[in-house]
Amino acid sequence: GEAIRVLVTGAAGQIAYSLLYSIAKGDVFGKDQPLILVLLDITPMMTVLEGVVMELQDCALPLLREVIPTDKEEVAFKDLDIAILVGSMPRREGMERKDLLKANVKIFKAQGAALDKYAKKTVKVVVVGNPANTNCLIASKSAPSIPKENFSCLTRLDHNRAKSQIAMKLGVTANDVKNVIIWGNHSSTQYPDVNHAKVNLKGKEVGVYEAIKDDSWLKGDFILTVQQRGAAVIKARKLSSAMSAAKAICDHVRDIWFGTPAGEFVSMGVISDGNSYGVPEDLLYSFPVVIKDKTWKFVEGLPINDFSREKMDLTAKELTEEKETAVEFLSSA
Repeated sequence: GEAIRVLVTGAAGQIAYSLLYSIAKGDVFGKDQPLILVLLDITPMMTVLEGVVMELQDCALPLLREVIPTDKEEVAFKDLDIAILVGSMPRREGMERKDLLKANVKIFKAQGAALDKYAKKTVKVVVVGNPANTNCLIASKSAPSIPKENFSCLTRLDHNRAKSQIAMKLGVTANDVKNVIIWGNHSSTQYPDVNHAKVNLKGKEVGVYEAIKDDSWLKGDFILTVQQRGAAVIKARKLSSAMSAAKAICDHVRDIWFGTPAGEFVSMGVISDGNSYGVPEDLLYSFPVVIKDKTWKFVEGLPINDFSREKMDLTAKELTEEKETAVEFLSSA
């Protein structure tokens, strides 16, 4: 078969280190899909990237046709089928969110423009680098010839965290839990919602609220744990989530490629235009979606209670403020 071109940015970093092997061995695009991996990083990281390339070669993987390490946009973004934008400016000590936004607007404006200029118009773009939702929106706005629907950002890690918390609480596997939702921003204002989630208990499908019978945990500690899990990992490991982030990226991209299982939906940050949940237009907001033929659709008609409404509005407000700040920088970038 013909090889697909897959770009990973920030390719010398620790998330990419966990991610590249999974992609190259066929976990994401299937066991019979040959790949060309394009690895972009900044010039000072090129030596490190050479080491990553050597390791990929030494894995002796049958699907990997070619590995292209580069620090040049015109090489990285050419003829892409999929772009996984992991690299971003990390938040350093004493840095305001505003400073972080400013640095990233520059990066994602440039990468959006490069996608517009060099990539296939059918390219699927997944933004991982934080602040992921707003970075994704900026990239999309900077690539006007690529459909907005082709851009998504990663909230699958939060989705997986929510699934896993429920599964552990009930003593079942994560596979027994489905249809949790992450609404909004990939930040501590996100809203992990299990009002519509189901769990398989001894062969019977039960609502999560009914199965757990502990509303105060579900409305309190559960939400906080998911919202603050990234910080908890950093505190314990002195490094940010890499293994779990890489796994979530694989899940997210595989679902875009092959579709979601029947009766199941997943969470991802997508453009809010045309949603029926009262989320303002032109935000990159995490919704429950189903995917078929590489096209996502909102899951419609889920009843939203007052508790949920308040949480969904709060995270929309944060995203609106982030967007306004970013757009200000965009015009001066």
